[in-house]
Order: sequence, then C-alpha cells, then structure tokens
Amino acid sequence: MRLFPVRLSSISKMLDCYSQYNPSPLSIKQFLDFGQNACEKKSFIFLRKELPVRLANIMKEIALLPDNLLNTRSVSQVSTWYMKSFEEVIEFEKAEPTHCNLQKFCSTIGQIRNRHSEVVQTMAQGVIELKEAQDGNVDSALETSIQYFLDRLYMSRISIRMLINQHTLLFGKYPNEQGRHIGCLDPACQLSSVVMDAYENARFLCDQYYLTSPELQIKEYNQMENETLPIRTVYVPSHLYHMLFELFKNSMRAVVERHDQDKCDILPPIEVMIVRGKEDICVKISDQGGGIPRSQTDQLFKYMYSTAPQPSKSDLHTVPLAGYGYGLPISRLYARYFHGDIVLLSCEGFGTDAIIYMKALSDEANELLPIFNKTSSKFYRATVPTGDWSNQKFSNRWRYLYSQFQTKND
Repeated sequence: MRLFPVRLSSISKMLDCYSQYNPSPLSIKQFLDFGQNACEKKSFIFLRKELPVRLANIMKEIALLPDNLLNTRSVSQVSTWYMKSFEEVIEFEKAEPTHCNLQKFCSTIGQIRNRHSEVVQTMAQGVIELKEAQDGNVDSALETSIQYFLDRLYMSRISIRMLINQHTLLFGKYPNEQGRHIGCLDPACQLSSVVMDAYENARFLCDQYYLTSPELQIKEYNQMENETLPIRTVYVPSHLYHMLFELFKNSMRAVVERHDQDKCDILPPIEVMIVRGKEDICVKISDQGGGIPRSQTDQLFKYMYSTAPQPSKSDLHTVPLAGYGYGLPISRLYARYFHGDIVLLSCEGFGTDAIIYMKALSDEANELLPIFNKTSSKFYRATVPTGDWSNQKFSNRWRYLYSQFQTKND
C-alpha cells in the first residue's frame, strides 16, 4: 500500500480528533510482558493510535502558551517539529500492517525520535529569548504557567521516547542483540552497577574541571525475605542513570567548592544507600557539600532558576557541571514517570540527602501522563491569587505545592 501525505487542510481536524482521546498509560510490567512475547503488528496497531494521541494532547497545550513565548524563534521551532511528527504518524492511520509498511513505520518513528532530540535545549532557549525580550522581568503568573507547561511537555516527551525506543529496539535492524534487555528495560537491573556507572562518569567531569573529586561509598539493604544482594529490579537503566548522573554532578560540585575553601587534602566521600522495601526502592545520595537553605530548596526544581551561571552559546559544552538549570526538574520527571519521585533533604551548613524513590512492584509502576482537558486549559488563563498568609514566601510555598498537586492529578 502506498502512503499518501495527509493534506495540510485536514491536519487541524485530525489534531482536534486525537486530542479528545486520553493517553493510555502502561506499567513496567505491561512493557515487559509485551516485549517478552513481542508482536510487531500488534505494536504497530497500538502505536499508530497512541503516538498521535500523546502528540495531539501536548500540541494543544503548546497552542495555549502566551503569545510572547509561543512566538519566540525557538518555541516556534519546537511547535513545527511536533506538527511535522504528528503529520508523519497519522499517515499510517489506515495502513495495512504489511512488511513494507512495518519497516517504513519503524524508520519513521526513529526519525521522529531524532527530530525531537533537541526539544529540551530548544525550549530552554525559548524561555531565555522571552526573558531577554522582557529585560528579565517575568511575572509570577507567567512563570507558574511556564513551569506547569514544561513539566507536562517534558513528561510527554519522555513517554513518547519510551514507546518509540521499545518498538525500534524490539523490531529494528538488530532485534536479537540486546542480551537480557527487553527493549530499553532491564528485567534484572543491578542498581549498584548503574550507580557506579553514573558516579564514574560524573567523577571524570569533576576531575577535569576541578582536578579533584570525592570518593564513593555504597551500602545496600534488602528488607525482602528470600532476596539477596546486590539489589535488582525491573527498570529502565538509562532513566536511572540520568537521575543519578545529575545528582552526582550536583553533589560533587557542592563538596569540592565547599571544601576547597577549607584547603582540605581529603574530601568527604559521597555515600549512597540502596534499600528495597515492600512498596518502594530507595537510592539515597548523601554529601557533605554544605547543604541548601530552605528558601532555595523549592527553587531547585524550577526551570527558570539555576545556582550556576548560565552558559553562553559559545561555551555550552565546556562547563561540565552546570547548564540551563534543567537537570533536577527533568530528573524528577524521570522518577515520577513510573510513579516514583526525587526528594531533597538538606541541612544547611553540612550537606544534602537526595532520595530517588522507585516502585518496587512493576505492576504498580504505571506511566504518569499529562492529559489535555478543561482543567489543563484553564490553568494557562489563570492568574496568581493574592497572598492569603502574612508571610508572602509561605504563601508562595503553598502555591507551588498546589501547582504540583495539579500536575499530578491532571
């Protein structure tokens, strides 16, 4: 069957149609079970419906962004990428699952994944362009809307990449070269091994930049009977690595910069504790980097905040332990994607504990996906309410928690 491009005049109608469907969240167990008995035709039939639904839901929210952000060069580019990807996927809406079409579909979604590889950086640049156009004066209502949107955009992106990676790894050019992995899932992921990989790579950057780095100590505790160490679980190693790498970079930077002032020859180590309980698996990273004031803790998960100087376009790739400040917020999205979380507990003047929570049971680790509906659309038109507590910062804290509650329940 020959696939004809969808006429541009019908794209908006198709977008409206698919945006009325809710995404279908999958659990890690469902990903695993399907991958162990993989059928390319079934995957094709599911994805040709699910991918445009997820694309359409977030595209509707892109269209609701304030004009001064939507019309920046970078955000316009991101919007164009999503439109093109949506158009390419719906070409397969009524295609028969022939061998030729299956091959073309696999190639097409691979190209979509590559096209969207720079979405995070490009959106970050769009926010910078907005701030520059407004001389750095972004009001709190707009900042809250941007935070809400970027959480949802990046979570949607993580979920779409997960679907695409599973399909292309299972049915691409080299489907039998994954070892024990099922697509991008490792059914026996050894957590301490991923911790070591992330630590060594972060340490390499730290040594390059500071000429020194803290050592690592790992402890493991398994509270489940008849299970031995090291702790293993079903997870996406690349997601865990991303979270750990970002947290290690932050800890190393804090430890080195704090103790460099003390002229210490030996840096205090970074301690990692891995614990498996009945409901959760926790990976706690503890450092002695001086801690974080409570007034800054919430700020660390905001996209428009960074403790490090923002890199210029010329030196973006030469500052290894800093960047746009998106590392922590996106790491938390990776944790929350399968209903986990990242929590920071800090003692100012001493150090910080960063805890990664993961679901211990794969059937409870469901995707957390943004849904476009009346609630989400109203959020972009909402104004920030007048503070109703005597301490405005306290009011801001509750407003932030409310926005997080909205994000989890939409």
